Amino acid sequence: MSAVCVYCASGPVEQRYIDLAADLGTALARGGHVTVSGGGNISMMGALAVAARAAGGRTVGVIPRALMAREVADLDADELVVTETMRQRKQIMDDRADAFITLPGGIGTLEELFETWTGGYLGMHDKPVVLLDPFDFYAPLRGWLEDLSTRGFVSRRSLDRLLVVGSVDAALALIGPGDAAEGVG
Repeated sequence: MSAVCVYCASGPVEQRYIDLAADLGTALARGGHVTVSGGGNISMMGALAVAARAAGGRTVGVIPRALMAREVADLDADELVVTETMRQRKQIMDDRADAFITLPGGIGTLEELFETWTGGYLGMHDKPVVLLDPFDFYAPLRGWLEDLSTRGFVSRRSLDRLLVVGSVDAALALIGPGDAAEGVG
């Protein structure tokens, strides 16, 4: 893989989550991946991008114009794409990525995860969709999804399409090797 889209929080969170984002950014850069994110420079999103660049990686931020001030845009990104809408933001992030990793986050992060996961299940892409959950942040969600499967609302095949791991190394193993020299499309 050459570009990895990371979904994560852009609001204040515990230090361990910020550290997780930074660890992932470092690992992506060292693995030869371009990091694609939501274009903010605060909280987890900022830690991810700063760490990726500090480790020699390339970053692409994608942010809607309306969120430029609110999320404090990552003006240091190697490429900052400003969109008019959230839908455009997600489409560009999806198009630029060869794989997706979701870290802890709020409703925006969940919405991005579910859309990407559903798209893969429906055959709209065959990119890995990884949920990196070392602190069991998503344990209640995963339990609810298992219940939905038991009740017949979500197929086992769909659940299996979401790759849940507990470490950065395991996430990188699922997305494959990087090649930052290729850049992003």
